[in-house]
Amino acid sequence: MNDRFSQLRLEGVSRAYGSTVALANMNLTVGNGEFVALLGPSGCGKTTALNCLAGLLPLTSGTITMDDRRIDLLPPERRGFGMVFQNYALFPHLSVYRNVAFGLQMRKVRRAEVRRRVSATLELVQLADHAGKRPGQLSGGQQQRVAIARAVVVEPQLVLMDEPLSNLDAKLRRDMRVELRRLHRELGLTTIYVTHDQEEALSLVDRLVVLRDGQIQQVGSPEEVYRRPANAFVAGFMGYRNMLPMTATPAEAAGGELRLSGLGLSLTGLGHVQGPVIAAIRPDDIDLGERDGNCIEGVVEEAQFEGREYELLVRTAAETVLHVRTHRHTTLGERVRLGIARDRIMVYPAGPDESPEQDSAEPLPVQAP
Repeated sequence: MNDRFSQLRLEGVSRAYGSTVALANMNLTVGNGEFVALLGPSGCGKTTALNCLAGLLPLTSGTITMDDRRIDLLPPERRGFGMVFQNYALFPHLSVYRNVAFGLQMRKVRRAEVRRRVSATLELVQLADHAGKRPGQLSGGQQQRVAIARAVVVEPQLVLMDEPLSNLDAKLRRDMRVELRRLHRELGLTTIYVTHDQEEALSLVDRLVVLRDGQIQQVGSPEEVYRRPANAFVAGFMGYRNMLPMTATPAEAAGGELRLSGLGLSLTGLGHVQGPVIAAIRPDDIDLGERDGNCIEGVVEEAQFEGREYELLVRTAAETVLHVRTHRHTTLGERVRLGIARDRIMVYPAGPDESPEQDSAEPLPVQAP
């Protein structure tokens, strides 16, 4: 279906509203058939980027090209894109069939071809039995599938999705992730997907583009971004809830070992680093019990049962509060020993205010002992 371009390229794309810059110098290349997510908190510029791609917002500067053809000057209807909105944007007075057929009819496609393509697409999204119903007679998940069918039935070069699952409950979101991935694969789509949900992005896409304040912070596979965040902001956004301002001191006699003040942590491979740093640690990388030489004692201040695991807040003797995830039941006030593996600690240069949300160019490399 989608074989009409090899690369979509954004070069220096910016969008400003007066003195407010919503998107700054965005450079990104998307290959045909890729599933790419724009990920970040509210106000980071991800929806602005999508609207610039769709032609709903003009660029302040920069260009968008598909292969050698510049498209940022084209109106939305000439870009050949499909779009799935957060609120579905279905016509309530039209049947499912007519909602899906609408885009083809606007393109003056022959009636027999409209019937063929709508029927095939409704089969694909498993809604063939609901073709005569109106949107109000469908569940939220079914309405979302109608919106997806309407976007893909026109055989677009690119599908743009703006938080399409945010209005669904948790179970439907999980089910729809499977459906989206299946449709992307079976139809050979090229998809750019906007979300603020890290779990959703990690489970769906080939590449993540993490944004903050209109600027790209990191581009990489889900595994790369999850395991090796490029800076302290990305680490905090991707689940490193323990963002600890510390001071790094090389231990000369320890073969390149680095010590972090405050909690007495140590790791290897950073013997040349010294001064203020941010140590980032995931809650599920902290064990109850000594591990790898890093052992911290503390008292359980909060314990929340979350199904398979407990979420703990543990206060150490240094008055540092740590987020910990564990399968082990604990009680409030219980004294526990926490172990943190040396190769699970990410270290970033601290900014002037040593803020956990400061930006730094690259993480300092951490090696397993």
